[in-house]
Amino acid sequence: MSIFGDGGCELCEAARISEWFHEDDECWIAECESCGVPMVVWRTHDPNPPEDVKQRLHALLAGVVAKHWDMEMRIDDDMRTIPDHYHAHARPKRGFYGHGMRRTN
Repeated sequence: MSIFGDGGCELCEAARISEWFHEDDECWIAECESCGVPMVVWRTHDPNPPEDVKQRLHALLAGVVAKHWDMEMRIDDDMRTIPDHYHAHARPKRGFYGHGMRRTN
C-alpha cells in the first residue's frame, strides 16, 4: 500500500505512465514521472529483496543509465513515497532530478 491510500500498490499495477526501458519476469525499468530519472521496480511486492536480487536490479538500472542518460549516477533506494515495494532510482551523483540529462539520440 502506498501513502496515497487503500487503492492498492501503484508499483504492482505497473501502469505505463512514462517510457519503459526494460521489462522481464523480475523487474521493470521506466523513467520516473516525478523526477526524470530511471527507476527499477522489483515485481515482488516486498520492500526487502535479497542482496543478490538487489545487485541484479541495480546492474540492470546502471545499464539503462549508460545507454540513455548523460550522467554519473548513484543508486537511491530510499523508498520515500511507496515504502513497502522495493524500487530504486538512478540519480545524478550530485543531484536528485534528472530532467535534461536524457540523451536525445
